[in-house]
Amino acid sequence: MQQQQGNRFFFNVDWITVLIYIALCTIGFVNIYASIYNPDKAGVFDFTSSYGKQLIYVISGLILGLSILLFDGRLFNVFSPFIYGGTLVLLLAVLVIGNKVAGNQAWIAIGSFKLQPAEFAKFGTALLLARYVGSFNPKFRDFKSIAIAALIVGAPLLLIMLQPDTGSALVFLAFMFPLYREGLSGYFLLIFLGMIVLFVADFLVPTWILITIITVIAGLFIYNNRRKQKIIFSTILVTIFAIGYLFLIKVAYEKVLAPHQRSRIELMLGLKTDNRGAGYNVIQSQIAIGSGQVTGRGFLEGTQTKYGYVPEQSTDFIFSTIGEEWGFLGCAVVIGLYSFLLLRLINLAERQRSTFSRVYGYSVACILFFHVFINIGMTIGIIPVIGIPLPLISYGGSSLWSFTILLFIFLKLDSNRMGFF
Repeated sequence: MQQQQGNRFFFNVDWITVLIYIALCTIGFVNIYASIYNPDKAGVFDFTSSYGKQLIYVISGLILGLSILLFDGRLFNVFSPFIYGGTLVLLLAVLVIGNKVAGNQAWIAIGSFKLQPAEFAKFGTALLLARYVGSFNPKFRDFKSIAIAALIVGAPLLLIMLQPDTGSALVFLAFMFPLYREGLSGYFLLIFLGMIVLFVADFLVPTWILITIITVIAGLFIYNNRRKQKIIFSTILVTIFAIGYLFLIKVAYEKVLAPHQRSRIELMLGLKTDNRGAGYNVIQSQIAIGSGQVTGRGFLEGTQTKYGYVPEQSTDFIFSTIGEEWGFLGCAVVIGLYSFLLLRLINLAERQRSTFSRVYGYSVACILFFHVFINIGMTIGIIPVIGIPLPLISYGGSSLWSFTILLFIFLKLDSNRMGFF
C-alpha cells in the first residue's frame, strides 16, 4: 500500500512545470555558451569553461530536483526550523570566512566552486514562514503575529545586508505578498508602495518641501477625523515615521551604500549621465537588446555578445544575449515561459488543502517574480543594477540549485495535496 501511495504521488507531480523548468535551464545553457563563445577553444563539453560548468549544474540540478520528489513531503514541514537554522549558520559563516568579490563578502569557496548562502536562505525562509502560518494560523491583526513573521524574514535579510548584498536582501521583501494572501492588512502594501514613492521623491524634491507636504496632508486628515482618537493617533505615528524615513534615506545613501550603488541610483533617476562609468553596463545591454530587433541576429552572431561589450553577460546581463541573438521573439518566449510558470504556481498554490503548502507555493511564485522583474528591469534600464540572477538562466551553481530546490519542494508538496499537514 505504501509503495502504491508513493507511486501515486510521483505521478501526481505537475510535469508541465517540470518541462518549463527544463526549457528555462536549456535556454540558460545555450545563451551562456553564446555569451562566452570562443571558436579557438574546446566545444560544448569543455568543463573548464562557464558553459561547461553550467551543464554540470543543470544535470546535477535536475537529478537533485527529481530526488526531492522521492522524499516524503511531510519532512519539509518537520525539518523546516533546522533547514532555516542551517541557512542562518551559513550566512553567519560567510561573514567570517567568505570571499569578497566586487565589494560583497557573499561566497564561501569550496574548491573551485563558490557557494552563495543568500540563495539558499530563500527556500529556508519560505519553509519556516509556511510552517509558522500553517501551524499557528496567525490572523496578522495583532503586533505579536506580525512581529514573529517579520523576525523570520528579517533575520536572513539583515545578515545578507551585512555582506553587503543589497540585491539579494531586497528579494526578501517578496514574502510580504504571501502574508497578504493569508490576512496581512493591505495597509502594509500601501506603506511599502509609499516608501518606494518617498525614496524616489527624496532625490528629486528638496526634503523640506516633502516634509511640508506630508505635514499638510496629515493635518487635513486629522481635521476631517478630529473626533476619532484612534485615527488621529495612527496618523501622527505614520507622519513621524514618514519624516524619519526621509532622513534615514539620506543617511543610508551617504553612509551605507557603496559609491557604485549611489551612481546607479542617480543614473536611473536621471540625476547624472556616465556613459563610460556606472552607466556603461546598462547602455551596452540596451544596445545589444535593441540590435536584435524582431528576430535577432542569430545564434553566435551577436556583435555586442561576441566581442564582450556587455560586462557580466553570462550572469546578471544574460537577458541582453537573448535579446541580441534571438530578438523580440526570443525575449517574448522567455518572458512568456516565466509568466506561464508564475501563473501555474499561483494556480497550484490556490488548490492546496494545507496552509503550509499554500504559503510555501505563494512564496516560490513571489520570489521568482521579484528575480525576473528586477533582473530584466536592470538590463533594459528601468531599475538600478543591483546584481541578482535571472532564475534558471543566469550562470551559477548556487542560483540554479537553490531555485531547483525551491521549485521542486513545492512540486512535491503539491503531489501530496490530499493533505497531510
